[in-house]
Amino acid sequence: MFAKCSNNTRMANTGDSSLPPHLRLRARGAASNCSGRFETERREAFDDGWDIPEEERLLRTELRIERPRSAITRNKSPDVGFDRSINPYRGCEHGCIYCFARPTHAYLNLSPGLDFETKLIARPGMHEVLARELSSPRYTCAVIAIGTNTDPYQPVEVKQQVMRRVLEVLRDFNHPVAIVTKGALIERDIDILAPMAAAGLAAVGVSVTTLDPEIARKMEPRAPAPARRLAAIRRLAEAGIPVRIMASPMIPALTDHEMEAILEAGRDAGATTASMIPLRLPREVADLFRDWAEQSFPDRAARIMGRVRELHGGRDYDPAFGKRMRGEGPWADLMSARFHVAVTRLGLAREGRALRTDLFRVPPRPGDQLSLF
Repeated sequence: MFAKCSNNTRMANTGDSSLPPHLRLRARGAASNCSGRFETERREAFDDGWDIPEEERLLRTELRIERPRSAITRNKSPDVGFDRSINPYRGCEHGCIYCFARPTHAYLNLSPGLDFETKLIARPGMHEVLARELSSPRYTCAVIAIGTNTDPYQPVEVKQQVMRRVLEVLRDFNHPVAIVTKGALIERDIDILAPMAAAGLAAVGVSVTTLDPEIARKMEPRAPAPARRLAAIRRLAEAGIPVRIMASPMIPALTDHEMEAILEAGRDAGATTASMIPLRLPREVADLFRDWAEQSFPDRAARIMGRVRELHGGRDYDPAFGKRMRGEGPWADLMSARFHVAVTRLGLAREGRALRTDLFRVPPRPGDQLSLF
């Protein structure tokens, strides 16, 4: 079922026409399945006149398989510190309501709403494609970012292991990697990441948006609890892996008052660097987030959205480079100033040690002639 996102879209349990009335949601971020911006049709549930009660059905996660033709995605954005990334999955079961990657599901003719967190696409075989791309004589080594779109350590990774196989290839090529995640499953791969980190080839950023488990449960329903993410930071740090505490996104009038506490908790767990990005709501995410706020926090939803617009020049989102990830105006300046004061007081750096690219090499394959020198 699809329905166009609008300010009047209602949640599933309050009569949302984008979902069948018998569908039951549990631990989901979005509660509607609004159509993406490329959809030409709008579908609604309706009474067909047959007085036959339908059995209540729980909305479950579906996984599809895609055989990737390429592994590395390039970008030229001046707002991020990398020019290439890898996405082992499309969609994310964590279900974070604010996720800026939700609109990418529209390219698949799927909804940025519930489809994004329930209709997932795994990309097994990516490690083989990646090895081929890294082996090209034209390839020039630079840090690869993973987790900048959807989380590589979301629950389906337990069985699929797409991320682990990608890491094995990067390790074999001595290729630097920077990972962003909320997933505690990253602890599984410490055996790969720790030796890479010791060689200056790996760093991890862990996103903690709130320390309040009740807010986290509503906002990030299938991501590990905040305390569990802090425990993952501790385990990574104890293994010698440099960790960044990412207080992102900071949601004005909801979680921004926790910024200093989040940074301190990350520092105490072993993080050595920190970053902060205010909430941004591109395309369909704005309506999804607005509806979620109205249902989850009706007493402050208007204030939250008002502050968001103040951060983005009077709009829900300003996509301009230099503004979209920082915001503008007094509230953006205040959040930035608080962040700078906090990291200075806590001894956290804004930038970590640069990862090494000089160790990159293409490993020999069976049948290759060995070099004489």
